[in-house]
Amino acid sequence: MATALRVADPVNRGDRIKGFVALTKPRIIELLLVETVPTMIVAQRGMPSVWLMIATVFGGALAAGGANAVNMYVDRDIDAIMERTKGRPLVTGVVQPTEALVFALALEAAAFGFLWYFVNLLSAVLAVSAMLFYVFVYTLWLKRRSSSNIVIGGAAGAVPVLVGWTAVTNELAWPPIVLFAIIFYWTPPHFWALAIKYKDDYAAADVPMLPAVADLATVTRRIVGYTVLLWALTLLFGPVADMGAIYFVSAFCLGAIFLWYAISVARDPQPAPAMKLFGWSITYVVLLFGAMAVDQLV
Repeated sequence: MATALRVADPVNRGDRIKGFVALTKPRIIELLLVETVPTMIVAQRGMPSVWLMIATVFGGALAAGGANAVNMYVDRDIDAIMERTKGRPLVTGVVQPTEALVFALALEAAAFGFLWYFVNLLSAVLAVSAMLFYVFVYTLWLKRRSSSNIVIGGAAGAVPVLVGWTAVTNELAWPPIVLFAIIFYWTPPHFWALAIKYKDDYAAADVPMLPAVADLATVTRRIVGYTVLLWALTLLFGPVADMGAIYFVSAFCLGAIFLWYAISVARDPQPAPAMKLFGWSITYVVLLFGAMAVDQLV
């Protein structure tokens, strides 16, 4: 699909710096890192060293930022079509495509080297593997070909819990695998809620995001189904990770609220209730992982 990207007027250094920062999608990085520190606390059964947390978070941010920048490089043609993404730096011309790609690859190389040196090799490999999966499986293969794009592609966003766990233990186990599944099943209802509002955008860009290619009744049934699975997995995590009452009560209550929002969208599949679900889904992750940390620290 060919489309002309906007040619920007010459920009100052400050705007270019902001453009490079925007390539990393800082808000997504923040959400990914919310998963990492509580996971480390659970793995440690207490507070890990401050330096280890800083090193893991910094290395993870580099890896996630690089992945997001590659994603913007690949998707710059459809970003120019969609109203939601027309202000991105590769569309406006604040940053040039070659610059963005070099920047992204430099971030990934720095992330791998930093995590390997200051954390461990397993965490470094997992962090970079998330980028490879996000770019090659989701962005290049599934996003423009399958309505299951975000279902499978969401696995990349679940990797930070594995990085956080292995940063502390240098090995994988059942608790981080269940945590991975929690984020995996959280991603579709989270993203489909947003896509309900922007389904015309996705249709215009010929991206088969589920709300753009299926009727809303089908979309909302799947949102409810994935929410039920998510709720069940959060409750399963309790005994698997030997969590306490604070986590159990929090997981039960937060999951119930999530399901209530999902059912509300199913009853009224319009942008307004869908965006309420989207907003709650972000709050949900913050509170759920916060409860994990508090449970282990109290």
